[in-house]
Amino acid sequence: MRYGIISDIHGNLEALTESLKALDLEGVDAIVCLGDVVGYGANPEECVNIVRSRATLCIVGNHDAAVAGHMDYSYYYDAARHALDWCKSRVSTDTLSWLASLPYKHTVGDIDFCHGSPVCPEEFEYVFTKEKAKELLKYRDQLNWITFIGHSHLTRSFALSADDAYNVKAGGDPARLEFVVRKDYKYIITVGSVGQPRDCDPRSCCAVFDTETSIFRYLRSEYDIEAQMKKIINAGLAYNFGARLLVGI
Repeated sequence: MRYGIISDIHGNLEALTESLKALDLEGVDAIVCLGDVVGYGANPEECVNIVRSRATLCIVGNHDAAVAGHMDYSYYYDAARHALDWCKSRVSTDTLSWLASLPYKHTVGDIDFCHGSPVCPEEFEYVFTKEKAKELLKYRDQLNWITFIGHSHLTRSFALSADDAYNVKAGGDPARLEFVVRKDYKYIITVGSVGQPRDCDPRSCCAVFDTETSIFRYLRSEYDIEAQMKKIINAGLAYNFGARLLVGI
């Protein structure tokens, strides 16, 4: 089985289009979305429609839950609250119902799919440092072999032994960085962000995992950043939501 995994699209239609093209070229068997289809970007409805038509499974992200009315976002900073209010007012009632129906976690065999930490996934905790990964050691026996997550918009992955956590380094072609997932560790693998990367690489990011070879690969794609940036600004959303796309932060 070859999974194509996307996450944190955030209403970025141009980025989603290119990531799906990359996955189509890979010939994946199924596409899984790890949430945050909406928020920040200018095309939430269009992105939801595409994900609904292409993904076998979609997990709820915190922005999805906020727009669907399943979480309080009053503590978010002003620009983020405005973006969520804007999004909520512009998507269809059908989209709101679909977002509200998404699960917090899904398991397929020895693989879990979540938006954030697999421990209490409805709390959307971040796992983006070795120290945060090490906090999961006390739950190691409850963790599946692999947990794929998004949320941080980064490309950081961690291997858990019985008593420590390690950063996993991907190598190879910069457009197709990969590593082998070993059976003697538990893994938390962050798949990167399609629509708003924050690892200082502005290219759209998605991933492929092959269950037969145990090879995980990041796929990066160029897309029309300026087109999405202009749409964000013209929509009256925060300028920074568009400008940061240029540098991937």
